[in-house]
Amino acid sequence: MQVFTLYEGSYSVDATKKFIPFNPAVDSIKDRPASLFIHVQPFLIKMGSLLLLLDTGLGYSNEAGQLILHENIKKAGFDPDEVDFVLMSHLHYDHSGGMVHHLNGKMELSFPHATYVIQQGEWESAFTSTSSSYHTEIFDFLQRNATITFIEGSGELMNGVSYELTGGHCPFHQTLLFESGEDKVFFGGDVLPEPEELLRKFIAKYDFDGRKTMELREAYGKKAAAENWNCLFYHGKKKATGYVTYTDGVFKVE
Repeated sequence: MQVFTLYEGSYSVDATKKFIPFNPAVDSIKDRPASLFIHVQPFLIKMGSLLLLLDTGLGYSNEAGQLILHENIKKAGFDPDEVDFVLMSHLHYDHSGGMVHHLNGKMELSFPHATYVIQQGEWESAFTSTSSSYHTEIFDFLQRNATITFIEGSGELMNGVSYELTGGHCPFHQTLLFESGEDKVFFGGDVLPEPEELLRKFIAKYDFDGRKTMELREAYGKKAAAENWNCLFYHGKKKATGYVTYTDGVFKVE
């Protein structure tokens, strides 16, 4: 099993929920008050003959008009058309924007040959939510043009790939676990988005249920340490992946 980090960039986001590229070499935090600063990095997993994409980023393009996500997949040595499954932790825009590509004023599927795997409850709540975190025009297009597999609750998608409905960050958020031989790779989405969130306990205002999410982080951290999971951090700033240790009540990510 091979894991590739598809770093899309660093961004600031404020109450408007707009993601603005942030380059610390030229941009100043002081110029963006009341903003959250995040990294965005989907992941690609090569598992046997399958190519699996975990979340899709914002769907931003480079100066040549090429999807950054496609560019990064090519840098990893693959063709975007080779992606077999797009596995979604949830449908907030910073995770789902790259499901489609805006090209010459038109919307296209970013992965026309892939099956998009989404929690049924997340799909339904995305259409009914008043939150600006959901861009329903993307889901409308997906519904008409993509192959979608809806799953419910927790279970096994295929041999070696399992999913767990967690809630917490949003009501129908899910995590993913990949197992191949002794290798175990865990994708926590926005329940465990950064390694730093394991190192201190806090309730985040951006979570639907902050207390539950805090408890989930700790539970997953302990399990990751006990079972030697390679954890993938979608919003990790200093570490995109890492193995967790838990000693005398203290987490470390290496």
